[in-house]
Amino acid sequence: MAEITATMVKDLREKTGAGMMDCKKALVQADGDIAKAVENLRKAGQAKAEKKAGRATNEGRIAYQIGDGVAALVEVVCETDFASRNEKFTSYVDGLVKRVAVMNATGDVSQQVVAGEEGNLADLITNIGENIQVRRALRWIPEGKAAVYIHGAGKIGVLVDVKGEADEEYLNNLCMHIAAFSPQYVRPEDVPQSVIDKEKEIAAAQPDLVGKPAKILDKILVGKISKFYSDVCLIKQPWVRDDKLSVEKVNPKAQIVRFVRWQVGEEL
Repeated sequence: MAEITATMVKDLREKTGAGMMDCKKALVQADGDIAKAVENLRKAGQAKAEKKAGRATNEGRIAYQIGDGVAALVEVVCETDFASRNEKFTSYVDGLVKRVAVMNATGDVSQQVVAGEEGNLADLITNIGENIQVRRALRWIPEGKAAVYIHGAGKIGVLVDVKGEADEEYLNNLCMHIAAFSPQYVRPEDVPQSVIDKEKEIAAAQPDLVGKPAKILDKILVGKISKFYSDVCLIKQPWVRDDKLSVEKVNPKAQIVRFVRWQVGEEL
C-alpha cells in the first residue's frame, strides 16, 4: 500500500475542498492515486447531495455576465442565507455565469447547464453541507443593448434588451422599474388570449356587473382590460420616476425587445 503523506492530503484538500479526514480516507481507498481519490470524494459528495436534495432551497444568489455580444444570467439556490454568502458559494456562482456566457447555445439553456454542473455541485455540496441547486440559467445574444440590475446582494436580478436610442441612465432606470413593478409582459400583444379571456370572465362575474346589458358590459370590460394591461405590461405601467408618464412615453425612441426579472426562490 502506498504511503499517504501529509502533503498528499493537503493537495487533495486544495483540489476538492473536502475535510482533512475525508481526504485521507479517500487516498487510502485509492492507494495513493490522487485522481482516483478525487473521484471517490466526488462519488461520496454525490451521495450526500442525493440525501439533501429534498431539503428546501429558499436562499441563494443571482449573478450576471455581459460582454462580447453576450448576456448571461444564472440563479443558484441553497438552504440558508449564511451559505449564500459563503465565499466558495459566491465564487462558484460567479464562475458558473462565466461558463454560461461562453456556451455555444441560445434559447433556454437551463437544462444543459444543470446537467453539465452535476460534478461541480457535488463538490460544493460536500464542502458547504447544504442542498444546492442550479435553478435556472439564461444566455442571450442581445438584439440591441443589454443592461442588468442586481438588487439585495443578488436576491433579485433584472436583465433587459433594448433597441433604438437608450442611454445608460434610461437603461438603469428601466431595470430598477422592472425590479420594483414586476411586469409579466412587455406589451399588450404579448398577453395570451386565454389570459385576457380569463380576466374578462372574472370581471364580468363581479356583483356590480351581473345583469348589465351586453353593450354596456362590453365597454366596461374594455376599461378593465386596459387597467389590467397597465398592471402587467411593462410599456403600459406608470414610470418609476414619474407616474404621470407610462414607460412607453418616457423614451419613444427606445424599443424594449425583452426582459427577465428573477427573484431567488420564487415560484417558476
